[in-house]
Amino acid sequence: MNNNNVTQQSKFGNWLKSSKTAKMVSVGVLILILLIPLSYIKELINERADRQKAVTREINTKWGEDVCVYGPILKVPYKTYNTITMVDDKLNTTTKETKTIIKYAYIFPEELDAKVNVKSKTLKRGNYQSAVYTSTTNFSGMFPEINLANKDISTNDIVWDKITAVIKTTNLKGIKNEVTLNLNSKTYPFQTNYSENKNKGHLDALESDFLNISNQKTLHFNVQITFNGSEQITIVPIGKTTTMSMVSNWANPSFIGNYLPDDNNKTITAEGFNVNWKVLHINRAFSQVYLNTVPNLNAYAFGTKFMIMVDEYQKSERSAKYGFLVIALTFLVFFLIQTLSKINIHPFQYLMIGLALTMFYTLLISISEHSNFLTAYSIATLSVVILISWYSKSILKTIKFTSFISIALSALYIFIFVIIQLENYALLVGSIGLFFILTSVMFISRKIDWNN
Repeated sequence: MNNNNVTQQSKFGNWLKSSKTAKMVSVGVLILILLIPLSYIKELINERADRQKAVTREINTKWGEDVCVYGPILKVPYKTYNTITMVDDKLNTTTKETKTIIKYAYIFPEELDAKVNVKSKTLKRGNYQSAVYTSTTNFSGMFPEINLANKDISTNDIVWDKITAVIKTTNLKGIKNEVTLNLNSKTYPFQTNYSENKNKGHLDALESDFLNISNQKTLHFNVQITFNGSEQITIVPIGKTTTMSMVSNWANPSFIGNYLPDDNNKTITAEGFNVNWKVLHINRAFSQVYLNTVPNLNAYAFGTKFMIMVDEYQKSERSAKYGFLVIALTFLVFFLIQTLSKINIHPFQYLMIGLALTMFYTLLISISEHSNFLTAYSIATLSVVILISWYSKSILKTIKFTSFISIALSALYIFIFVIIQLENYALLVGSIGLFFILTSVMFISRKIDWNN
């Protein structure tokens, strides 16, 4: 009985050594096993990326968060009347009492011009960095004569001595200067208005002192605000005609929002950019006058996002997505060499090669946190290629096969690096590359006798 067991085990062992099918199955199983450390590597990348976001948020909170601003807006109080009729049944009398209720109309400018000068830089904490800036924005423009007749509000019902101006912003904390409104050559300071409820979608607001404008028609204004902010700056085009020019020393801007700058008047260089926008009231879907409250108009904002172009974790994550491809193709090369040359490669040796391939990604992540992605990718590629080539020399015994492994593995990593750099053509280039790889494998394997 024992002899039969020994004989069966010997036959099974011989089958594993000699059968191409058994070798293919064992290699396939090893590839599936190596997906486990690859999944942990992807989790590590996501964890480090989340850490980067947390540190970036902390930097931005202390320096100043992203800025969205719109104003100034005229806040015009007006009287409404509510008549209450009271009936006394005992005395058989009827009396009427009229109560005056103050409501507000919000009037947007006829013309609004914003000149924005942004000084940008990166702030670092440990291995992480965030794009921050100090912006000086000069708002100028004109309000038309206040006339609310089309809203059924009489001029006599306007409380002229209680009119104020309001500026709304997402970054009250980031304001770095005393904000004043210059209106028809008179100056009015702004104070923080805490009556706005941000939990209901409203923004923080600055509100001016009462404006002395009862005998004036058109109102020309000028306001300057300096912000410490981060990542992006936008304005809402509340003017019937809104223009904005933005100048910055940031070399990699991304123009965001509903409106793009004028291509004919745009300059972007390595030293910075200079762009201009023009938005008309017919280009956006909101009114010039609102009663009672101003809705949240952030959806209509436009401006610039200050991008840090090199996102190491995003590129590392994209690299890790090709981990299965790298392992499978490398194992395929070793399997073809083993089959064509009759060299026996043990499953344990395949496992060691696979683990070396997964180490590429831990090297890439750790080095990229202290250097740029190109340097990290180059060092990780060189390290893994040298390690596997050295190990292959002891397995394959010949320089010819070892050199082929080195060249094939280097070409594969270069191919993946090229795909990572591409965005619009990544799928096209990747598909063409995989087609040529498949063609090469089919050509090399066409004479293999799979029956032995």
